[in-house]
Amino acid sequence: MNKHQTAAAPGPATVTASTPDTLAAIRAQVMRGIALNREPGYHFAGNFLDLSYDHVGTDYTALSVDVAPHCAEADGQLNLSGFAILADLVMAAAVRAGLPPHTRLATVTMNLQLTGAPRTGRLEGRGAMHGFVQGAAGRQGVSTVNISGDAGPICTGTATFMILKPPKGVELHPVPHRRRGGNPTPEIPGGKLRPDEKKVLATADAALAQVRAHGGSFIARFWGVQAKHAAGGAQSTVTNGPHIGNRVGHVQGGILLGLAAENAIAALTPHWALTAISAWYISPGEGSSLKIRSRVVHHGRLVAVVRTEVTCKGHDGRRRKVFEVMTTHAYRAE
Repeated sequence: MNKHQTAAAPGPATVTASTPDTLAAIRAQVMRGIALNREPGYHFAGNFLDLSYDHVGTDYTALSVDVAPHCAEADGQLNLSGFAILADLVMAAAVRAGLPPHTRLATVTMNLQLTGAPRTGRLEGRGAMHGFVQGAAGRQGVSTVNISGDAGPICTGTATFMILKPPKGVELHPVPHRRRGGNPTPEIPGGKLRPDEKKVLATADAALAQVRAHGGSFIARFWGVQAKHAAGGAQSTVTNGPHIGNRVGHVQGGILLGLAAENAIAALTPHWALTAISAWYISPGEGSSLKIRSRVVHHGRLVAVVRTEVTCKGHDGRRRKVFEVMTTHAYRAE
């Protein structure tokens, strides 16, 4: 969180995540995500969240996640990146349900309309496929999602996904459709971690050390942005790594949306609530870091609009645009 955000926004009760038992449980969840990720076809982020694939079919898809200390912000709500991962994977599963199970999908657009209900308890997302974009040279699947939680409907959304071939030299596998309660943590032989796994654990341990020293939320440091407010906007730099990567090594699409949305929120005071997100995925998020810049393009009495761009350096060393998002914010009731 940045200095600009001094007042706490209204919401669920604050979660204390700095007790020794809680921190140990969070670290155990990181290790569980690492162990589960050894089964190919998925990514660390989804395994860490412990998303449950409750139903996947051409009729509809249903995924859910339980909000717990490893993925909750200080106010008890699911971290925005975790929430966007749920929306992204529900809609991707709806498209992939009618395709070969190992099919690679790239998110092209995503639109989420939020109701303002808190992201607490068990969040359940239900998605449906709505065919392919007609007349396009590339096959773009269209799908929708509705997400509800303890307080009722939270979000409705739409997305499009491009069917792509895997990167050269990368073999893709079907996404494992694990369900809640049926997946004990696999044993890591000898406890020996691979290089990417060591990076994930080191990033998690650094975040845990910050929580231990200063309190607050683990996930805000693990997947969050430390945005600096500037006149008319905010900016941040996010270190890239396997803790936010997808199954081909690029930044996972839901995490990308969550990071950008958090940066956009930092461009305004806490009196403003995020209500809508419209996002365009332009190129893969790769390289050592991402730069996120947000600019307030409209600041009315009741509604504000923020434009956010995410860039990275590609393999050729040139900086390029990865992602662009427009967010709408409503002034909170007194």
